[in-house]
Amino acid sequence: MSLRTPLARVRHLGSAKEGTGHWWAQRLTAIALVPLVVWFVASVVSLTGADHAAVAAWLGNPLSAGLAILLITATFYHAALGLQVVIEDYVHHEGAKLASLIVVKGLCVVLALTAVLAVLRLLFA
Repeated sequence: MSLRTPLARVRHLGSAKEGTGHWWAQRLTAIALVPLVVWFVASVVSLTGADHAAVAAWLGNPLSAGLAILLITATFYHAALGLQVVIEDYVHHEGAKLASLIVVKGLCVVLALTAVLAVLRLLFA
């Protein structure tokens, strides 16, 4: 017994079979962000009162820079996935939906790339 309407069966409308990958990516980035955010907050708290040179030296450490780059990429990828779901669910005009998705993904890429390049600049300075 099928739960689809006869019209949907004729038009071959149904599950796009793409939601599972999106769901898993959202969950895995959320799980990855937990220890990364804890590390980042603990590190920033330990740097309280430090001058600019000390913070730059901390972020210039290869381990700190690598973890910061992981944090940045996971954060912006997770944000892009979450905002995509919100836009797809609540923006009903197809043109506005497409434009919003392009703007959000573009902003996430530009901001993530800018942050990663800033970390790399401190690492290789």
